[in-house]
Amino acid sequence: MTHDTSNSALVLGASGGLGSALVAHFLSDSAITCVFAVSSQEQSAALLVLPNLASKLVWIKTEYDEQPMAEVADQLQSYAGNFGRVCICHGLLHSKKIWPEKRLEDINAQALHEIFQSNTVVPALWLKLLFKVLKGKAPCIVATLSARVGSIGDNHMGGWHSYRASKAALNMVLKNMAIEYARRAKNVKLIAFHPGTTDTSLSKPFQASVPSGKLFSPAFVASQLSQIMASAELDGALSYLDWNGQPITW
Repeated sequence: MTHDTSNSALVLGASGGLGSALVAHFLSDSAITCVFAVSSQEQSAALLVLPNLASKLVWIKTEYDEQPMAEVADQLQSYAGNFGRVCICHGLLHSKKIWPEKRLEDINAQALHEIFQSNTVVPALWLKLLFKVLKGKAPCIVATLSARVGSIGDNHMGGWHSYRASKAALNMVLKNMAIEYARRAKNVKLIAFHPGTTDTSLSKPFQASVPSGKLFSPAFVASQLSQIMASAELDGALSYLDWNGQPITW
């Protein structure tokens, strides 16, 4: 099957709650001709409700180690310069073996490695490996899922050591990348995006304490992010924004 890729979207980490919502949102956007979804899982069942749009979707299954990720980048190279929207949706807060630390004694080396791998290392590798794919003449907006708790200036509560530190590290990686991309690929704009508390598996254990009206659906956040990306300017700087387009202190 051939695809018109003249204005494509790329979603990395596409099988998660927000990743799936972004894929669905881009599929429904008539201005986007093709959606590439990359995931370690098979195609999300949630996307089966959009059979009339299936011809726009290319689903790529991979593991998140550098070699298979590099193979994905090679696969996308023939579409270089055609990506207008890129969303990096990786994130880990907890798992069956990992729980956010409440005190120093809870810090565990293995958990630190796993959380940094997902939240910091994998996004950094994508931005390295996809450089030649994203570089071109047409504007390319890249949004990576960060978090307000990654703000050093906004940290008044402590705790959640691994998650906070990994997102702060991600912000620095993105800052570095934005400086280099501004020199070498001026068509690319990077955004560190805080989605707010979104109704996904990541936030599920903590939703009881979320104030009324502050738990957002993935579809709402996807729409908000899409609007932010549409209005972004190619200024060569990293923006650190929340779901409402408001800047967050570093």
